[in-house]
Amino acid sequence: MQVAILGCGYVGLELGRQLVERGHDVVGVRRSAQGVATIEDAGFDAVQVDVTDSDALAAVPDVDAVVFIASSGGRGAEAAREIYVDGLRTTIDHFGGRESTPEQLLYTSSTGVYGDHDGDWVDETTPIEPTTEKTAVLAEAERIATEVAAEHGMDGSVVRFAGLYGPDRYRLERYVEGPVTEGYLNMIHRDDAAGIVRFVLEETADRRDGDSDSWPDPLLPNDVLLAVDDEPVSKWAFADWLAEECGEPAPEKRTIEERLATGDLSEPAERRLRTSKRCSNDLLHEVGYELAYPTFREGYRQAIEAYGA
Repeated sequence: MQVAILGCGYVGLELGRQLVERGHDVVGVRRSAQGVATIEDAGFDAVQVDVTDSDALAAVPDVDAVVFIASSGGRGAEAAREIYVDGLRTTIDHFGGRESTPEQLLYTSSTGVYGDHDGDWVDETTPIEPTTEKTAVLAEAERIATEVAAEHGMDGSVVRFAGLYGPDRYRLERYVEGPVTEGYLNMIHRDDAAGIVRFVLEETADRRDGDSDSWPDPLLPNDVLLAVDDEPVSKWAFADWLAEECGEPAPEKRTIEERLATGDLSEPAERRLRTSKRCSNDLLHEVGYELAYPTFREGYRQAIEAYGA
């Protein structure tokens, strides 16, 4: 396959490395010269482009698949809309207007689109109920990724990431030192987040090319796949486990109401704090992906070994 990774950052770099290792041609796209240099250091081609600029996207070569994994940099809803809605639509319109249209468009979203389920389980069939302006933007982008991509003849799909962690993003001290507010953690290691996207790209291409006995049945019945590990965990239990593994005392705990009582949270942060769910990865197993880090126990081992070193 020829694959373009738009917004080739934390997960995109690992995705590019995995695709190249498996013999695919990859081009990474970033808006900054520094980002381009980082891609080249990772061992594959790079193009400096702003994904919201249709004319600039002409610099990206024709590909079989486009992965839209751009980030708004943690900014607010308007910045998110500029990237995830405007940028995604611009990308689809641009590549869909080419003589050689990509066969696949994959957009990476977030499990934040589910809203609050009071700790109950959710999966790909659960209706989404975004509770913040930013997660509403992500939900709109999911619709664009599937419906608008289809209008241009592309197979559009969505991979919803749980909380990302991994090299440079373990944030171990945050839980070991505390205080830790109650709730559930739904997590996915960076390498598996990239691996799941790579798996969907390859498996979808194989089915389209007739290399799968189940074609034309879709790989993803609702065009959506949850990227989450095998064990959503209580934040309190996770923090206690980390502390014990690191040889530290159990951290201080606080309830949601105790955290809210401090009065220093923004309204969106308060809504996020009140949002609780556990994400199921049953479909991930059904389609055949094997997790490199099935739970936080395997995923945090490297960070624990490095702790205090």
